[in-house]
Amino acid sequence: MAFAFDFRRIAIALVVVATASAMVWFGTGLFPMWPLLWFAPLPVLLFAGRSPRWAAALTAALAWALGSLNMWHYFSAALHMPPPVRVGIVAVPALVFMLAVLLYRALLRRGAWWSALLAFPAAWVSFEYVFNLTSPHGSAVSLSYSQLNCLPILQLASITGPWGISFLLLSFPASLAIGIHLRKAAPKQAVRIVSATIGAIVLVMTFGAVRLALAPPPSREVKVGLVASDLPANSDVAAAGDQTERLLRDYSAQAETLAARGAKVIVLPEHLGEVVDPNTASTDHLFQSLADKTKATIIVGLAHTYPQVMYNQARAYAPGVQVLSYEKHHLLPPVESRFASGKTLTTMREHEGMWGVAICKDMDFTQLSRQYGRVGVGLMLVPAWDFVLDRFEHGHIAVMRGVESGFSIARAARGGFLTVSDNRGRILAETESNSAPFATLLVDVPAVHDTTLYLLLGDWFAWLTLATTAYNLTRLWNTAQAARQLG
Repeated sequence: MAFAFDFRRIAIALVVVATASAMVWFGTGLFPMWPLLWFAPLPVLLFAGRSPRWAAALTAALAWALGSLNMWHYFSAALHMPPPVRVGIVAVPALVFMLAVLLYRALLRRGAWWSALLAFPAAWVSFEYVFNLTSPHGSAVSLSYSQLNCLPILQLASITGPWGISFLLLSFPASLAIGIHLRKAAPKQAVRIVSATIGAIVLVMTFGAVRLALAPPPSREVKVGLVASDLPANSDVAAAGDQTERLLRDYSAQAETLAARGAKVIVLPEHLGEVVDPNTASTDHLFQSLADKTKATIIVGLAHTYPQVMYNQARAYAPGVQVLSYEKHHLLPPVESRFASGKTLTTMREHEGMWGVAICKDMDFTQLSRQYGRVGVGLMLVPAWDFVLDRFEHGHIAVMRGVESGFSIARAARGGFLTVSDNRGRILAETESNSAPFATLLVDVPAVHDTTLYLLLGDWFAWLTLATTAYNLTRLWNTAQAARQLG
């Protein structure tokens, strides 16, 4: 009989792992199907509520780890991460998910139902936030990016940053699991918990719909041009000298064409070639003379080598103004380990509004974008370089920064997309960088800054989840101590 019972539990656990991991696989990753992640943890939470601790832990960890393998090929083929690093990237979130499920289970079985509801999403978001503060990859692990195609939910980022979206996303399956768990023993409490969570989701969706409908009119638009090429000769970093000059002249010809069509600012990709101090005069002359001639500002991504240091740099050539430079703050290890990180912002005040400059991975970090938002930037100009495989996932992470900090974004990536989005996260125009020998976009973009609550209050919600997790751990400890004393 015990064997039959164990066999039945194992069979159920395998079904749970298969179901949950499939929803994680397709609900996250490079091309997420956003509705799936709302339900992905549900089978695990239902199983955990009525299973031994070890079974709940193993099932949770296995389900999340298997689902996370959807990124394994990307980590290997695109980022060339060594196997131990890849294993860690899969194993650590799986461990965190397991601990969040165990915390939920312990509080649920002790009758702390509301605490269980909050504990599961709060524990995960606490991990996301700590990872964001300590990792060179910033907010990239956040589950909120799975929801980029759901614009009403995306508007929550203007209040809480990515953290509130992840919390809401995970609170939904937790409430359903608690409701099912209590449906016979405490049906009224089950209804309250599920109703409260669904009510919160409806409130967020309503806020998002209203915010989208009441978006400020594009009273100050700027015509933005973007250029990128994935031709084999242009797909790698051009060496300093003649090779760089030839490539930059090809790009300058494309920029001149866009300027002739009315572009006021033109964004070229990241790291097009290497220039070595003091021999930057030819490059500066090429683009400065073009800017003076066309009255357009041109943003060019270069590797700039000084005698003692090397920067991944964006150089901004504006008509009649000395060249400005921006050094990339957040570098991708180990690919960019040879570069020093920048420390300053680069802004340009124009008739249409304030413009800012960042480079590719910088847009994975909420803090840098908030710094630009605080000085009133309404349009971010972002040279970038993606890895083809991640053109959707990484290329669109920047979209959330615009919602959080109130600016439009023009991002030109080779190996990715040319993307223009507004401060509501709407994609105004987009094309693949390999859609033509030199892919181009020309778009009228609103450049008005929009102040948001997240910009004013910062990571208040993330700190609230940390406090909630600490409280729930304390409550779990106290209930365990009380149970021991009664025993």
